[in-house]
Amino acid sequence: MQLVTLNDGKVIPQLGFGVFKVDPAETERIVSDALELGYRHIDTAAIYRNEEGVGRALAASAIPRDELFITTKLWNDRHGDADRAIEESLEKLGLDRVDLYLVHWPAPRQDRFIEAWHSLEGIRERGLATSIGVSNFAKHYLERLLPEATVTPAVNQIELHPYYQQRETTELAVAHGIKIEAWGPLGQGKYPLLELPEIMAPAAAHGKSPAQVVLRWHLQLGHIVFPKTVSRDRMVENFDVFDFELTDDEVAAITALERGGRVSEHPDDFD
Repeated sequence: MQLVTLNDGKVIPQLGFGVFKVDPAETERIVSDALELGYRHIDTAAIYRNEEGVGRALAASAIPRDELFITTKLWNDRHGDADRAIEESLEKLGLDRVDLYLVHWPAPRQDRFIEAWHSLEGIRERGLATSIGVSNFAKHYLERLLPEATVTPAVNQIELHPYYQQRETTELAVAHGIKIEAWGPLGQGKYPLLELPEIMAPAAAHGKSPAQVVLRWHLQLGHIVFPKTVSRDRMVENFDVFDFELTDDEVAAITALERGGRVSEHPDDFD
C-alpha cells in the first residue's frame, strides 16, 4: 500500500474503501471483507447512516488501531453543532478519535461552513480527529475559507474522474498543500468510461481491467481514492493496482478526456 503524507505530517493510505450508499444492514459484512483483503483506509460519513456497521467491523477485525485510517464527515445540518456531531459519530464507530474529519459540503445557503471549520479546528485540538479537511469545496469556497482558517485543510474530497477533473480547484489545493481525494473515481457508472479506447488500450497493454487503469491514473496523479463496491471480487481487483505503471502518454491520453462532465450535485446547489 502506498502512503501519502498530509500537510500536517500525518500519513494516509492512498487507496481506501468507501461505503457511500452501502446498505447499513450489510455494512459490517462488506467492511469486514475489505479489511480481510488488506484495506486499512475506510471512508464513511454521518449521512451514510452506516457508521455503526463500520464500527462493528472494526471491532470484530482485531486489527490494531494504529494500522487503521478512518474518515467520517460532518453533515450539512450540523454546521453549528459540530462538537456534538463528532461525539455521535465516534460513539457509533466505537472509536475515541477518527483519523480524518471533513466538512461534508459547504452548504452555501446556510453559509456557516467557516463556523463549522473553526469547530473542526477545536475538535482536532482536543484529539477527537487527528486530521481535518473539507469535501466538495470548489475553488471559490476554498478562497473564502483559507484566509479565515488557523489550520489549513489536510484534504479536499471532491468529485473527480477523467471526464471531470476540477483543475482550478485542484491547482489551488496543491498550491496550499491540500491533498485531493477523488470520490466517484470511476464516474459512478454514469458514462461509458470503461469502454473508451483511451482506457481499453492501456488495459490490454498492461494485462489489467479498465477500472484498474483508471484507478492507476488517479494514483499516479497523486489522488487519494476509495472506490466503493459490495463485491468481494471487485474489492480484490481494485486493490491490485500497485504492480504496474501507466506510461506518460497513457496518463496524458486519459487526462485529455476532460469535458466538464460532472455526474453529481454541484456544491452551489446542494444544501
